[in-house]
Amino acid sequence: MKELIAQLIDSALQTLVADGTLPADIQPKIMVENTRDKAHGDFASNIALTLAKPARCNPRELAQKLCDALPASNSLAKTEIAGPGFINFFITQASAYAVIGDILAQGDQFGRAEAGKGPRVQVEFVSANPTGPLHVGHGRGAAYGATVSDLLEAAGINVEREYYVNDAGRQMNILAVSVWLRYLELLNGELTFPANGYQGHYIRDIAHDLEKSHGDRLQRPVADVFADIPADEPAGGDKEKHIDGLIDRARELLGEDYDLVFDAGLNAILSDIREDLGEFGADYQEWFSERSLTSNGDVEKALQMLEEKGFLYEEEGNIWFRSTEFGDDKDRVVKRANGQTTYFASDIAYHMNKFERGFDQVINIWGADHHGYITRVKAAIQALGYDPERLIVKLVQFAILYRGGERVQMSTRSGSFVTLRELREEVGADACRFFYVTRKADQHMDFDLDLAKSETKDNPVFYIQYAHARVCSVLRKLEEQGNAWAQDEGLQNLTRLDTEAEKDLVTTLSKYPELLQSAALNYEPHLLANYLRDLAGDFHTYYNAHKMLIDDAELRNARLTLSAAVRQVLANGLKLLGVSAPEQM
Repeated sequence: MKELIAQLIDSALQTLVADGTLPADIQPKIMVENTRDKAHGDFASNIALTLAKPARCNPRELAQKLCDALPASNSLAKTEIAGPGFINFFITQASAYAVIGDILAQGDQFGRAEAGKGPRVQVEFVSANPTGPLHVGHGRGAAYGATVSDLLEAAGINVEREYYVNDAGRQMNILAVSVWLRYLELLNGELTFPANGYQGHYIRDIAHDLEKSHGDRLQRPVADVFADIPADEPAGGDKEKHIDGLIDRARELLGEDYDLVFDAGLNAILSDIREDLGEFGADYQEWFSERSLTSNGDVEKALQMLEEKGFLYEEEGNIWFRSTEFGDDKDRVVKRANGQTTYFASDIAYHMNKFERGFDQVINIWGADHHGYITRVKAAIQALGYDPERLIVKLVQFAILYRGGERVQMSTRSGSFVTLRELREEVGADACRFFYVTRKADQHMDFDLDLAKSETKDNPVFYIQYAHARVCSVLRKLEEQGNAWAQDEGLQNLTRLDTEAEKDLVTTLSKYPELLQSAALNYEPHLLANYLRDLAGDFHTYYNAHKMLIDDAELRNARLTLSAAVRQVLANGLKLLGVSAPEQM
């Protein structure tokens, strides 16, 4: 309807240009907005205000000329001029109610743009180190990333979802050593486990599987493992030097079998992450290995490009990237004096790889603690010759859990859960997915576990799902009475829906496509979550005040047709949020 009104305004402008009222070279930006007060019509435009100066005409006078020049339309009941020159548009009831037929005809495609017509966009999200199970903080990033991806796809954009597997570097070596030491413990009895090793019980599980698969093949004397290793922190030493010494010793004693231990830890945890995210509704087209950047030569290629462009220099044996030339607060090391490239060097290569794959835009969803990393990555992208604006970084704040009004301590020692899987098991995947996106991603959020499990109107997930189930329930009751919903008759009698509650519902339904587009292009799924809550609220208010299964067949079918449209939009929106739409509660 906004597009139609914009077309009518454009036609009127052409008429005024033709008669000399407006100069021929004007380039108007036609804005049509929803009115906040129905007394002011359905839509409004400030076009007369924006063109008054070039037209050398009083805004209200120009508004009147525009109204007089508007082409006739069956959709437009009348126009009014308000205030300094706003034009308010009142649409006909039949035109307003046409959205109900559109919803039912288009079904699960209502609100969606034509697929494949937009740009090619990559969304990378979660990308947690595969050193342990996903925790509740990762869950918010997963829900946000999955929903943003689905929203962009609904807006017609070609989306590829990617998980960057950090399968290289020191943390992965610490994981390997942790697994191996627990394996040795199984064979030799308790040993002194490093303070900086991974402590979770999942490490013991991986070690057990390792022993089951390979027996004592990886057995080495414990004395040889710890001989001459720097003291650990509990013994007054340095825990970092201690774990690094154990990593070197493991490589030395295991030789080629070190990779076997390394891969056992990586594959077990990565498999668990894949399963966890899959059950959460976060699916990926690509799991990209950090190690591949080295093996395929991308890291050296990226550094060579920066070298050729004059953006690298050597100081004290280290190779530095001149990131300060691109707005960073200091230059960054990309290769250490020992010849080892840094994590940042891999990140540079990774983003080069992304753009070489032909993505028009790259969206990185990071934890809020990565805020300081944005400038240096954009600096590297610009230095490589790419437009840094093609990278969009969205930051996700941590979620704080509350139970019984008390903050849940994020510690396994306290007996409180910390993993995403445990959160899903307690409150359900639907509540997790919805609650995680009810606020802007860069805002802190409090996740009330008791509220998420409650079956009251205060729980937005229950409230929305209940509205969907209510419509299903009414249609079932109708069948039980020996009647059937006659959709065609309902569509023919929509003008019988003359109460304010019914008009409000139709208005809310008509806003869905634009809301969907806005939520997608602004990366703000909370807009959709809030919309669904409002729509459910409007429906519950309507349902509680108006009987559905009445004797008047025309009015009954009109009300059921409106209700079915509400049900469809609720289902469409919930699906985009990764939430189910149950037919009964």
